Amino acid sequence: MIVTRRIVLRIAAIVFFAVLLQTSFLSYLEVAGTIPDMLPVVVVCLGLLGGGVVGAVCGFATGLLVDAILLQTLGITSLALLSVGYLAGRYREGFEISNSLTPPLLAGGFTIVAATAFAVLQLMLGVDAAVSLLVVRDIFVQGLSAFVLAIAIYPLIRRTLRPALVEEGAGSRVLTEGRGARRRARRSARGPRIRRRVAT
Repeated sequence: MIVTRRIVLRIAAIVFFAVLLQTSFLSYLEVAGTIPDMLPVVVVCLGLLGGGVVGAVCGFATGLLVDAILLQTLGITSLALLSVGYLAGRYREGFEISNSLTPPLLAGGFTIVAATAFAVLQLMLGVDAAVSLLVVRDIFVQGLSAFVLAIAIYPLIRRTLRPALVEEGAGSRVLTEGRGARRRARRSARGPRIRRRVAT
């Protein structure tokens, strides 16, 4: 991803809108007794599109903004989202996304990781929270809902950040034009040789 000032503003708008939608709308919904969480999905999508650094920065900023709005202990959500954003970015840097189901599967898996890390951090810091086997069920339901949300969120974020993506931006067009120029040069170099053989 080519990060410019305009792309930074778009990423900031995506993060702000996601936090606003989560805190004002999704936090009041229940799916199978669990509140769906789109923030790990957004962070994972940004990491898959931008790499490890972009994913980590977006995860930290998203978590810090959520903690500030909900008046929670600062840093818990930031650490959880920072880790999944970085891991998603590292996956993107090491592997190609060739299947359309890969981003939703990764979003679901990393959401489970983020929810687990959030629960563990709460217990380590002594934050008052209900501990029972229902927490495990809630974590897996959040992962399943994240898979469903990522089916719509990933293409939307990808379309928003398309000018910054290397494989879809000017870099790919330059690469294609370079290959075309090389092919034309090879054809022109082969042409006179064939004609000389026919003439003799």
